[in-house]
Amino acid sequence: MTYTRLDMKILNLKSQLIQTVSKAGKANVTNIVNNLPSRRSRQWISLTLSQLTKEEKLVRSKEGKFVFYVLPNRLDLLGKKITKTFRNQNIDEDSVFEELSGSSPFITKLSEDVSSIVRYAFTEMVNNVGDHSKANSMKVSIEEAGDKIIFEVLDDGIGVFRNIMQKKGLASEMEAIQELTKGKTTTLPHSHSGEGIFFTSKIADVFVSESFGYRLRVDNTLPDIFVEEVGPFAGTRVRFEINKNSKKHLGDLFREYEAEPGSYSFDKTKVLVKLFKAGSVYISRSQAKRLMANLEKFRLIILDFQGIKTVGQAFADEVFRVFSSNHPNTRIEAINTGETVEFMIRRVQKP
Repeated sequence: MTYTRLDMKILNLKSQLIQTVSKAGKANVTNIVNNLPSRRSRQWISLTLSQLTKEEKLVRSKEGKFVFYVLPNRLDLLGKKITKTFRNQNIDEDSVFEELSGSSPFITKLSEDVSSIVRYAFTEMVNNVGDHSKANSMKVSIEEAGDKIIFEVLDDGIGVFRNIMQKKGLASEMEAIQELTKGKTTTLPHSHSGEGIFFTSKIADVFVSESFGYRLRVDNTLPDIFVEEVGPFAGTRVRFEINKNSKKHLGDLFREYEAEPGSYSFDKTKVLVKLFKAGSVYISRSQAKRLMANLEKFRLIILDFQGIKTVGQAFADEVFRVFSSNHPNTRIEAINTGETVEFMIRRVQKP
């Protein structure tokens, strides 16, 4: 192969740039310009750096207002957390993810399955801000913390729980949280299926949503769900954590919530009954009605009685006789029932 004089100049500059970055460890354009052995125009250097990045001989990372370059084997020198703020005006969730992941080399090192999970969860949460929050701005971050990938989405809007409470005519933010954990809860039914938060919370290792004094924490490593009253936080904060070596797969999650395998429908849900506690025990018919509200849209309901020692006759009757009679196409299965709970269920189901 014959090289022209220009080819030789480009090859020589590329070699100098790689050597300069290698010596510095991590360098921005100003560092590189000041440390090159021979003078070159800043424009030519920037263009050549872009070429080296495309050739994967250098890695580009934006940290705050600055762009840095490192060798591919020195990714450890780059920042582990990338944070950006966006105006809530025609937000394109895919573009936001591309902008952050383009500055986060650790994302490119993830397996295809984990990368797709992070992208799915992140874009769903950003889309919620654009469509539901009425926020002025949104702050997003993504980081590698030990063996975890963590992202956060914060907005200054009306608050996820308060929005659902108002749009659905519910009595409290707590009732809104209860509805969210069932699935298919949305304030825009014509354009949203109500799957985003539900499936994001299920695929995470840990999912936290906090807004105006309430925090919903879904810890799938236990597994368990917690609701806490916390200090007031205007807007909504969402935090998502997953192990970067996770073996989870989105397809498996979606199949888990099909009432019939291969139906490709979100027609099965699992509800943690303890979230619907009023007082110290589960006795009243009104508690049962709150539990079963809007669940008729599912074909299979799994009621998880984890941590519940007993239920009242009226509670059991409303769930396992009245609801079942009124909705014959919906099947109810109870799991984690102790002896006392199982007795009461069987008692109201007897012919």
